[in-house]
Amino acid sequence: MQIEQIYTGCLAQGAYYITSNGEAAIIDPLREIQPYLDRLERDQVQLKYIFETHFHADFVSGHVDLSRETGAPIVYGPNAKCEFECVSATDGQEFAIGNIKIKALHTPGHTMESTTFLLIDENGKDYAIFSGDTLFIGDVGRPDLAQKAAHMTQEQLAATLFHSLRDKVMTLADDVIVYPAHGAGSACGKNMSKETVSTIGNQKATNYALRADMTEAEFVQEVTEGLLPPPAYFGMNVAMNKKGYESFENVLHLGMRALSVTEFEAAAEETGALILDTRKSTDFAKGFIPQSINIGIDGDFAPWVGALVADVKQPILIVSEEGQEEETVTRLSRVGFDNLIGHLDGGFNAWAKAGKEMDTVNRITAEQFAKEVKIGESKVIDIRKESEYCAEHVEEAFSKPLATINDWIKDINPKEHFYLHCAGGYRSMIAASILEARGFRNFTEIEGGFNAIAKTNLPKTDFVCQSKVLK
Repeated sequence: MQIEQIYTGCLAQGAYYITSNGEAAIIDPLREIQPYLDRLERDQVQLKYIFETHFHADFVSGHVDLSRETGAPIVYGPNAKCEFECVSATDGQEFAIGNIKIKALHTPGHTMESTTFLLIDENGKDYAIFSGDTLFIGDVGRPDLAQKAAHMTQEQLAATLFHSLRDKVMTLADDVIVYPAHGAGSACGKNMSKETVSTIGNQKATNYALRADMTEAEFVQEVTEGLLPPPAYFGMNVAMNKKGYESFENVLHLGMRALSVTEFEAAAEETGALILDTRKSTDFAKGFIPQSINIGIDGDFAPWVGALVADVKQPILIVSEEGQEEETVTRLSRVGFDNLIGHLDGGFNAWAKAGKEMDTVNRITAEQFAKEVKIGESKVIDIRKESEYCAEHVEEAFSKPLATINDWIKDINPKEHFYLHCAGGYRSMIAASILEARGFRNFTEIEGGFNAIAKTNLPKTDFVCQSKVLK
């Protein structure tokens, strides 16, 4: 028996590849399936089952394409209603893969079909669980995403999750390994650990939601407290995972269409497409196509696209570094953005060489900022998460998280100058590009963000550990 966790950092997502005696199972696969097909061929094993822990909201799974290519059935837990052929397992149902078994443990609460898959090894011993979004390392799944579909409140779902954990998960032996679907950075939980594997015993000892003396009421309060609104694209990804979707190969073909400067410009005018520039913030600041939005491929690209663009049907034109086109298309497809018109052949350099109109962002260093800003007089907008802001910030700065920019941008006075920063410059350049696309020019963005500002002598609030803020 072999188990491999295939972790994708930009989505904070873990898929699992399991083999035993010539057969394989894959749990929660990513959208692009060719790496799995290559691995199956290399290992000379047959894919017997594709297990889905629930209908994912934060990414589009590869289950449909993978089943089509291999013939392996897709297995969900109870209550799963797909618009394609799938197996809705009964609670306790076992599936044989080589010399091992995988047992479905229905653990509703995050969603009503959420299921934890228990791996039973060759000796009949409970070996590991694949807990999906039911149990994370240091946290549990948020109970507010499935309210509409389940016709339940988040408190009712949280209470359901409380019993799923106590009745199905915490009854397992302490040495059973825990493999979750996500780690730190995912919007599917509040305060997940950076670790991506643990044990039942360790989680009982360290996970706030698994305290032995915790009452149902305490659990509901703690799990529902401080939940941020889910990204707008979550519902659309759930629908794609339930109904099926365009083949990834077709999406890749669309995105890989190389458009000349003239074709690109015409396509932008004719389709009203969003121009998405995925270059580094330092390059974008120096010059970009007017009205384009910068979300760098080198950061949390896909989640920010989903959070800020929201509509997965939005037509998109891509501007990327040469050679990064396929990676950009792949990451967009993972969160359901399939309506791709193509990419600019030769990237931004081709646009510049053609003498086309360009725009820039007014960016200064943290040292310049420290010399210019007047605390109490100058307006400073900090777009980091609220927990980051609460931990430490420039005195008198305003907290305006990037995730809510579509709300607070309405309150910006176009005649009042302000300074804009995040932690390192990635998010603030996203915000700067959105502001400029909406016609705002009255701001200065800080290179290096708060990480650089903290090294200056500007007055700041006293540092508080972010984990304490979150709790």
